[in-house]
Amino acid sequence: MKIIAFNGRPRKEWNTAMLLEKALEEAESQAAKTELIHLYDLDFKGCTSCFGCKIKGGKSYGKCVVKDDLVPIIKKVEDTYAIIFGSPIYYGTATGEMRSFMERLMFPYLTYTDPMKSLFPKKINTGFIYTMNVTEEQMKEYVSIITSILMKWC
Repeated sequence: MKIIAFNGRPRKEWNTAMLLEKALEEAESQAAKTELIHLYDLDFKGCTSCFGCKIKGGKSYGKCVVKDDLVPIIKKVEDTYAIIFGSPIYYGTATGEMRSFMERLMFPYLTYTDPMKSLFPKKINTGFIYTMNVTEEQMKEYVSIITSILMKWC
């Protein structure tokens, strides 16, 4: 069983990386093979919306056509049991590096059929570790605000 964790924070030894390492240590104690990948070590950009991955019958259908450091990483994901994303919260969301990675990882596999489906060859267990530099009281207030907004939408 292979588990890959992706650190979306530029700092390799701070909270996000430490939490990812702890999660991988636990997986290793259960006999899993693990790998931690620091996204800021890779040379890549987000999706360019070229739609090369969307051309049915094309040689790149369901695969990103951009050739950069993500090519071998995405191949690894196809052969893994689980992935863990890790990112601090910057301006209310994951880092730009993490969001660019997620675009490139997921967009090529999505079809525009009705209903929308995935071309990914299997289901992968997935988790996300978020870190924030806020007090517990600030976090409770933030959750309360978000909950209130979501309740208005429902």
